[in-house]
Amino acid sequence: MYSYIEGTISELNPAYVVIDCQGIGYEINISLNTFSHIKGQSKCRLFTHLAIKNEATTPVGFVLYGFADPSERSLFRMLISVSGIGSSTAILMLSSLSPDKLYNAIRDNNAVLLQSVKGIGAKSAQRIIIDLKDKLDKGKMSPDFISASYNTNKDEALSGLTVLGFNKASAEKALDKIIQKLGPDVAIEDLIKEALKIL
Repeated sequence: MYSYIEGTISELNPAYVVIDCQGIGYEINISLNTFSHIKGQSKCRLFTHLAIKNEATTPVGFVLYGFADPSERSLFRMLISVSGIGSSTAILMLSSLSPDKLYNAIRDNNAVLLQSVKGIGAKSAQRIIIDLKDKLDKGKMSPDFISASYNTNKDEALSGLTVLGFNKASAEKALDKIIQKLGPDVAIEDLIKEALKIL
């Protein structure tokens, strides 16, 4: 329905962005990878995927997902084609692992790395590898994902984790533990990645 949406960023956190496109604000769920790409920008273009979800909090059940790179959207669409992998799980996978690491894990039969993502067990990891290994075309995947450093913001990381469905108190406890261990200057995306490992 929508191939991409381009406009001014009016709101941004690690889990979603609101893009103002000619006076209409589109709320778009994003991965941590996409957040890293567009953070600090005033405008952006996101390649989109529209999902219809019965359990969505929106009245009509439409959820819009956006990706800074078409190859990340392709990987997302491949993931949701796997039985048992929904759009929320696919976004969580792309937030826990960079698209190139996820691609390599599938290509190299690295089920252990896939299982490091919250909610992915041994059977799901094997199913992803079996279903997608032959479909992944390395030429379509771009390894040049931006890994920029930003000032730590615990509140933004906490907001992102709660939007992803984690209990606020548990998420805050995990973030405090990470900050205590790694210091106060941890980037938001790193905070979330580390929290996803222990939540």
